[in-house]
Amino acid sequence: MKIYNTMTRTKENFSAITPGKIKMYTCGQTVYNDIHMGNARFYVVFDAIRRYLIWRGYDVNFVQNFTDIDDKIIAKAIEENCTTEEIAERYIAHTLEDLSMLNCLPATTNPRATQEIPEIITLISSLIEKNYAYENNGTVYYDVNKFEKYGKLSKKKTEDLEAGARIEVEAGKRNPMDFVLWKPAKKGEPAWQSPWGDGRPGWHIECSAMAKKYLGDEIDIHGGAEDLIFPHHENEIAQTEAITGQEFARFWMHCGILTTDHKKMSKSRGNFFTFREMTEKFSPDVIRFYLLSGHYKMPMEFNNEVLKAAGQGLQRIKTCYANLQHALTDAENGVSDLTDTSVYKESLTNPFTRAMDDDFNTADAITAIFELVKFINTQIAEARTTTHKRRHIEFEGQPEIIIKTLSRELLIDLREMLENLCEILGIKIKEPVTENTDDSEIEALIEARQAARAAKNFAESDRIRDELSSMGIILEDTPGGVRWRRG
Repeated sequence: MKIYNTMTRTKENFSAITPGKIKMYTCGQTVYNDIHMGNARFYVVFDAIRRYLIWRGYDVNFVQNFTDIDDKIIAKAIEENCTTEEIAERYIAHTLEDLSMLNCLPATTNPRATQEIPEIITLISSLIEKNYAYENNGTVYYDVNKFEKYGKLSKKKTEDLEAGARIEVEAGKRNPMDFVLWKPAKKGEPAWQSPWGDGRPGWHIECSAMAKKYLGDEIDIHGGAEDLIFPHHENEIAQTEAITGQEFARFWMHCGILTTDHKKMSKSRGNFFTFREMTEKFSPDVIRFYLLSGHYKMPMEFNNEVLKAAGQGLQRIKTCYANLQHALTDAENGVSDLTDTSVYKESLTNPFTRAMDDDFNTADAITAIFELVKFINTQIAEARTTTHKRRHIEFEGQPEIIIKTLSRELLIDLREMLENLCEILGIKIKEPVTENTDDSEIEALIEARQAARAAKNFAESDRIRDELSSMGIILEDTPGGVRWRRG
């Protein structure tokens, strides 16, 4: 398995620090608003990566924080005339609800910055003791010049950064690039006691403290959006490695941006759509499917048209799954000529695993799922016209295999393959059962489908069948007519 490492700008063979176990940290939400679609992409991408690592047999300790104290949270609380705690609690709850709708697995731990103040203070104290930080009138700064490797992740040189900074250095700083570890309290703002006076932590030190507490001095994978490379992740490295004296993370992974009209989607630009807004038009399943349809490192353009196309693609997979269920109803109970099912299982799933082993290429993995769908649909279609006849099936890299019948054994194997590959990516393909749909409505749709088939309007016939499938209705075309049941 190869992963692109932002630190080295190359794909590297992955190996865990502790065999069979992975320690993974991703920077989560600053909770002053609902997540926008760019945030949703980050969450979905790293959930899919985590799911694949689990499927590969790793025990993944997945830590994803919440930044619950920040200038923007304070501003929001002032705007709404409430406390920062109320703002944070509201949007943490919203975020967790949104992640559940996106079918993201719950994190092993969701630490909050305000609950880790003692650890943060300890870390800052250690940096001062080691002469990497200094205090001035209640503000503690990190001295960037003391960390020789500063800029190694972003590939930025300290002298270039200083040249690009404002000429007038902020009062109390030794140089323009020094950043805040602890800031003194302002009137009316939340504050905690510290050796340097009442105040609150800077953003960067929070993540260093939480990652170190819950995962240790060295972690396998640190992830986030690409706009966190500098300064946030660069500063995390400087803080953590100054204390531990060892490499903070073996692999740094960064998710590409989401754009609208080819401009970065962000709250500061005001050109963002919240996930909750988009669920008024599209299902969370469609949104997740779209967000995995591109490689995680590449930018993706976001609009209604691409989501409509994603919806059609997802429905194609769901319809295939429903067709498998139909075929299983009428399939023979006997076995096929394939006594060694591993032959075709391996051949049909290899493209998926190759894609995911190559830097978690979910775009190619979805293409592999579509190839499996095509194969399944072809076999079901041929079975309807060549039952009890010998049929030829070719598998990737395998000699020709002959199957006499499309047996239950084969159908069940194909169904399990489709279920498993989709589950690895967190793609839902089982339609919810609709219990309260009126029987007469279902029968009217079936009659309309039969009329469309008689008129050779197969596009309309397929559309109605897909509609029934989305309602959880399974059709069974038999010699005696169409039977239906709720799935």
